[in-house]
Amino acid sequence: MNDELRMFRKSVRQFIEREFVPHQACWRQQHRPDVEAWTAAGGNGLLLPDVPDEYGGGGGTFAHQAVVVEELAHAGVQFGSTIHNVVAHNIIAFGTDEQKRNWLPRMARGELVGAIAMSEPAAGSDLQGIKTTARRDGDHYVINGSKTFITNGWHAGVVCLAVKTDARAAGPRGISLIIVEPKGLSGYRVGRSLDKVGMHGQDTYELLFDDVHVPASNLLGPAEGGGFAQLMEIMSYERLAIAVAAVATSEEAVAMTTKYVKERIAFGKPLSDLQNTRFKLAECKTEARIGRVFLDDCIERFIAGGLDDTTASMAKYWLTDCECRIVDECVQLHGGYGYLAEYPIARMWTDSRVHRIWAGANEILKELIASSL
Repeated sequence: MNDELRMFRKSVRQFIEREFVPHQACWRQQHRPDVEAWTAAGGNGLLLPDVPDEYGGGGGTFAHQAVVVEELAHAGVQFGSTIHNVVAHNIIAFGTDEQKRNWLPRMARGELVGAIAMSEPAAGSDLQGIKTTARRDGDHYVINGSKTFITNGWHAGVVCLAVKTDARAAGPRGISLIIVEPKGLSGYRVGRSLDKVGMHGQDTYELLFDDVHVPASNLLGPAEGGGFAQLMEIMSYERLAIAVAAVATSEEAVAMTTKYVKERIAFGKPLSDLQNTRFKLAECKTEARIGRVFLDDCIERFIAGGLDDTTASMAKYWLTDCECRIVDECVQLHGGYGYLAEYPIARMWTDSRVHRIWAGANEILKELIASSL
């Protein structure tokens, strides 16, 4: 953290409080943010803050993206900017200069919303089992299949799509990434909105492809078949971003619960006077502090180019498990009020649970960690 980052954090916090927080009830009811929220975020530097400025980004580092993720978590705002950034970093890592200049500036302005489409009804963590195909036909690919659990699916203006370009290839071979701009595409359809337990303010949809024609020039990478390795290379970015959200959520849960137990009177005195309350919060605050130290080390290493996939997996798995333990304890300390949706801690409880599933279920990450032993 330095003065420039502190100023950036202040501007991000003010923007979120002014432009996002007042609309949360509406977003939860309609199950997605307003489209204007994306262009407003882009105009205020919240989108692609760690993308080079030559492509319209903020020119910062992952620390700038971490600030955005933290401030959204502290405010309890569900907004798909992390997935948006993951798409951008796939384009940065594997796209041609022409592709970067075509898509990234519009993504930075919020004119194009990014979605990454990997999961299918029968293929989640097992990405090798995807069935969506892209058949080469002259200077186009013809895409058929369906995707599910797609964050930003409703607003998606640029979809990073995992497909089988060689249906006969076994395992990860034959998987490619193709960028789809769905606006006006014949055969492309946004399916049903998924009724989630939490994250009600963030759009999550099915995407359907029926003979969708996409220019062959939209392939990411120099040749077909590299999609699986490409996704795995960028996965550490997404996992670290989720770890950031987990720590920020843990810290916010402890802070709001500490305030609550000092104000809540039971048996004639504040709840904070009870030893069990104090001990539980002491445990939670300690775990959150340990998580923060681990996370900051990971961010430093990531910015320096030295964060390995195993440590990124450790961060995502351990910090999200820790987050869910802390938030659950904080719900308990709120008593019956902790189970009311009008209380932020209750929404935090349901919203945080998916962090243990996203970007590779934690059980899968333990397998990856174990393979390094």
